[in-house]
Order: sequence, then C-alpha cells, then structure tokens
Amino acid sequence: MKTSGIQAVLAPLPQPLIDAAVRAALAEDLGLAGDITTAATVPPGTVAEAVIAARKAGVVSGFDVAKAAFQIVDAGTSVTAERRWGACQPGDVIARVKGNARALLTAERVALNFMGRMSGIASLTRRYADAVAGTRARIVDTRKTAPGLRAFEKYAVRCGGGHNHRTGLFDAVLIKDNHIVAAGGVAAAVERARAAAGHMVKIEVEVDTLDQLDEVLRHKVDAVLLDNMSPELLKKAVKQVAGRCLTEASGGVNLDTVAAIAATGVDMISVGALTHSAPVLDIGLDFSPLKTRGKRQL
Repeated sequence: MKTSGIQAVLAPLPQPLIDAAVRAALAEDLGLAGDITTAATVPPGTVAEAVIAARKAGVVSGFDVAKAAFQIVDAGTSVTAERRWGACQPGDVIARVKGNARALLTAERVALNFMGRMSGIASLTRRYADAVAGTRARIVDTRKTAPGLRAFEKYAVRCGGGHNHRTGLFDAVLIKDNHIVAAGGVAAAVERARAAAGHMVKIEVEVDTLDQLDEVLRHKVDAVLLDNMSPELLKKAVKQVAGRCLTEASGGVNLDTVAAIAATGVDMISVGALTHSAPVLDIGLDFSPLKTRGKRQL
C-alpha cells in the first residue's frame, strides 16, 4: 500500500472532544453494573502488559482516542505509540499498553472500536487517493457519517491522505436541487446566500446538466458540484468552467470509476463511501503472559 501524499503533519483532535465521545462510549458499554466478567475473573491489583497490533494491512488512525479510553478508565495506564497514524502491515505493533489488568480489559472494546473504524476509513481513503495519484483531483469526504462521530471519521479521512469537505451545515453554503426549487431558481438562491453568508463562507451550487452549469457560472460562485455526470460530460463541464471556480465531481464514484473521473480534470471528487461503507480494519489487543513473583501477579 502506497503512503505518498499523506500529510506530513496532522493536527490532533481536540482532547475535550475525544474525552466526551469516549466517556459516552464507556458509559454505554458499562451500563448499570460495570464489567461483570472482568470483576469476577481477574484478581484486584493484577498488572498486565499488552500490545495493540494490526491484523491486516491498512492505514492506522485513532491512537489518541484509544489512549483516552484506557486512561479514562484508569489514569495510571501507560499507553505508548509505535505509530500514531500511517501504513501498517499484519503483525505491526501500533501501541504498547501497561497497567491494571481490569482497566485494560474494561477499556479494550471501546478503544478498538474507535481505532478499528477510524483505521478502516483511513485505509479506504488511501486506496482512493492512490487511484487518483498524478492527477489534480483531491479525494474529499461528505456528511454521510455516523451520528456523533463526524469529527473522528473526517480526521480518519485526513490520515488516509484525503481532504475534508464542509464539516456540517454551518461552515459552507451548498445549494442543491431542492434548495433551488424552494428558493424559486438559481439566481434567487445564490443572491440570498451571498447576502446572508459571511465574507469567509464559500458558496457551491449543484448542477446536473451543462445548461444548468452555464446558468450558475453567470453568478460567480466559488465551486460547482457536478452531480452524477459521466466522464465525457465531466470533461465538457471542466472545459466550460475554464478555471472560473472549483469543480467537484460527485455520484457514481467507486474504486473502479474514480481514476477515469479524476482524468477529466476536476478539482475534487467527493466520495460518501469513505465514511458510510468503509470496512473496519482488524486490530487486536493481545496480553503478554503475566509474570509472577510468589503468589502475587505483577
């Protein structure tokens, strides 16, 4: 798996955001009685060492979230990264964990759920990014994310070498077909959006045909979303735009079609599958054999 193109510096997610999501996940898992299996089977005070390791090739993401899971359960847990993000092969150690065995077992599933999902998204994104290498096209995500996990999933896209589209309804204007119908036409929709949006807010309009594109271009928007167009039509659209705004291809994008779409010269290709259909990357937590000294486990 290629690794070129992944950003050299990736800013971490805000810790309060991580902690809030992890606490909610732990509360869901622990319920009203806590980890009854671990409480019944593991003696108090048992100390364990473990590794988090990849079981399949892919791109790692989510170390900071997994670390938070272990340390929220027990602040004394040591979690050391071998790779915070980046390519991995089967058997590669991602992190080493040491601490109270009960705490490690209680946090395990929440930590691996976050890391496996985020790494799966990063891995799929990497495949799309590799498929368009050498073209001008950027692979971008969408808002088709799991409720409550958008920030984590979009972070994972960045880990895989992709880029983020708007974060939500609040940070960019995207005028789609139903907005145009409800507003009474393209001109009314764009004019109202421009009047309402701040000077830092971009305006993008969705089009399905070259005639619609021609109309939109008369209003000097920042980007056009070329929806469900064939590669042949996309080429004509890019030529028609002639650099007057950014072009985004959307719809019908998969690993079999993305290279042809990128070859049309579009600036961005949005792929909902990055977040709504990425398979989880298989990552596991494996305990080392416990050392004993007399009758007390260390």
